[in-house]
Amino acid sequence: MPTAAVIGCGDVSSVHFGAIAKLDDVELVAVCDTDAGRLQAATDAYGVAGYADYLEMLDAVRPDVVHVCTPHHLHASLAAVCLERGVSVIVEKPLAHTLEEGRRLVEAAERSTAKIAVCFQNRYNATSQAIRRLLDDGRLGQVLGASATVMWHRTAEYYRDRPWRGTWAEGGGGLMMNQAIHTVDLLQWLVGDVTKVEGHASTRSLGGVIEVEDTAEFIAGHANGATSVFYATLANATNAPVTLDIVTENATLSLRGDLVVSYADGTQETVPERALESGGRAYWGVSHELLIKDFYAKLGDPAPFWISPAEAEKSLRIVKEIYAQSYPEISGQVG
Repeated sequence: MPTAAVIGCGDVSSVHFGAIAKLDDVELVAVCDTDAGRLQAATDAYGVAGYADYLEMLDAVRPDVVHVCTPHHLHASLAAVCLERGVSVIVEKPLAHTLEEGRRLVEAAERSTAKIAVCFQNRYNATSQAIRRLLDDGRLGQVLGASATVMWHRTAEYYRDRPWRGTWAEGGGGLMMNQAIHTVDLLQWLVGDVTKVEGHASTRSLGGVIEVEDTAEFIAGHANGATSVFYATLANATNAPVTLDIVTENATLSLRGDLVVSYADGTQETVPERALESGGRAYWGVSHELLIKDFYAKLGDPAPFWISPAEAEKSLRIVKEIYAQSYPEISGQVG
């Protein structure tokens, strides 16, 4: 039976703990956090050993899999150490807070015999999987273009509660790194590899609270000739559903929670999304559990997990290119 440990017991760790608990053949053996309060709460909740030092934890319990749920600037370094020790990893997005750190993790994954997954869980959504199948079977013809929006809301208190979220040094960025990167990932995965991007990021509503962006837009050129447009903001009045529209020669696919496929002959079909469990946060998506379950099921497979660091590096490069265009005066800090 594989054993699991979780590093970082903040907000997103709850979905990892929940997913592990539903796997009958996986045993949670330890948790780790440098915050004493969060660590105590986790050890009390799950009845396992707690550690403030992740190296001590790795030495003491020797887990088969580590879930990295820390602030962004720790993702790559923690995951790389685990891989070097032959410990498999499920790491939250983004891959890393800088391109340099991301590249190091890609290389560490290539050297290691252990497996690693990056949590772009929305690829497992029923709607995302349906779009992928429809585009792959050829019936829809060539992809002509796409558009996507992320219209969400974050308050000053959200950033004051976890100050790292609003900094370049620890967050690696704002809206694009912490919220919209999921949709950036879907856009490049479904439409095709991005070969050119032009855009802008700025702080429109949270100036004086954060040093990173809360609003961004870009136009992307894809390897297959398609063009996509993207807009995201945290200044919306609420967390509206992510939108994704893909136009092909023979149909238009419109994602608004559920997926509606409108064919050129006037017919339509709807693919419903799975319902979110009560108490869950809709903006995280509904598929963390499916990704984590799939990862454990494939631990024994020789091939790398399909959402690998090399795959996750694609969306990181898009985001960092927007930052390079938007903040040339601090390009070294944002990259």
